[in-house]
Amino acid sequence: MDVNALVAQSYAASRSATLPEQSGATQTLFSAAESFAATLQKSEATAMQSMTSGADPHALVTALAQTELAVQTAVTVRDRVVEAYQEILRMPV
Repeated sequence: MDVNALVAQSYAASRSATLPEQSGATQTLFSAAESFAATLQKSEATAMQSMTSGADPHALVTALAQTELAVQTAVTVRDRVVEAYQEILRMPV
């Protein structure tokens, strides 16, 4: 029996136990980031299709509006996080 294979199997089996568990807030943040990235990719694909094959201009306008809303939301969240961080820094110790 190969010792290295046994060690590798043992490590692979116990690795999932050492991974940190994600809380509800962390999971929500990750899903929001994935949704943001998906919106940007969908909008980019629609824009490329519209420019290369002359697809529906209404779909392009809709995709651009969704992208604008997603970017504005991301900027607002970022601003709130920065404000919270600055507020924490102002707290007396």
